[in-house]
Amino acid sequence: MFVANAILNSAEEMINAPLVHKGKVRELYDLGDSFLIVVTDRISAFDYILKPGVPDKGYVLNALSKYWFGITSGYMNNHIIHTDVEKLHAIIPSAEDREVLKERIIVAKKADRISIECVVRGYITGNGWRQYEKTGEINGKKLPEGLRKNQRLNDPIFTPAAKNDVGHDEDISIEQMIELVGEELTYALQERSIMLYTLAHSICEQKGIILADTKFEFGFYAGELIIIDEIFTPDSSRYWSQDKYALDIEIDSMDKEPVRTYLAGSNWDKNSEPDELPASVVEETSNRYKEILHRLVD
Repeated sequence: MFVANAILNSAEEMINAPLVHKGKVRELYDLGDSFLIVVTDRISAFDYILKPGVPDKGYVLNALSKYWFGITSGYMNNHIIHTDVEKLHAIIPSAEDREVLKERIIVAKKADRISIECVVRGYITGNGWRQYEKTGEINGKKLPEGLRKNQRLNDPIFTPAAKNDVGHDEDISIEQMIELVGEELTYALQERSIMLYTLAHSICEQKGIILADTKFEFGFYAGELIIIDEIFTPDSSRYWSQDKYALDIEIDSMDKEPVRTYLAGSNWDKNSEPDELPASVVEETSNRYKEILHRLVD
């Protein structure tokens, strides 16, 4: 199922097209009437891109996005045009490079991105729990008293963030979002985000997995609101194995948790370039990503 274990740090030398954006993991190339998205094996934590990359991480992220875009396409359209690297001979002339990039690319519609990160929380954990502990609210939304860490909410809540291309995204209230994008679009994004989360949560439940929270990006293409970027990957979602679920603890999530745990327990000051990750941490992280793909897709 997996490609060779070589780490893909960048595709810049392989592609005959302008690189228009290099994110922490994804690279975006301009194909004229569309974008080429390449998902690398780069991994980040605490706003630093770490070394080395994680074998097969990009493959897993792309495979999961394709899987979920396929499932959700009956409910909402998305940005995918195709995912066939063999249609890109002029852009990626080397057969060897096309083999490396196989299953790591999406050719996508050029949508106008909405600069709001649409976060849905079905459980009170992470940053949401930290806000609740201090204020009894998440993003200005009052929640019932007496909730416990990791508790499932009666209904999923929409907690948006204003996207910043540099630095952290900024948590905002629904009222602030309305000021930014208008009431009609705010409630359309809220409705679609909660609908998509509820659908995916139900599917995950059947496979012994809890989708605790997730984030979406949306855009407009030819006047239609569509899903863009990635969807329900371990980089955009918090997945828990049902057999590890408990209240009042830090649940080991199915993502780059081994990297975060290692860095948090090291002497790194989080203000300078970190040392390379140990091979054991890289291997464990790679296995985490593969596990979520196997459990969801196989």
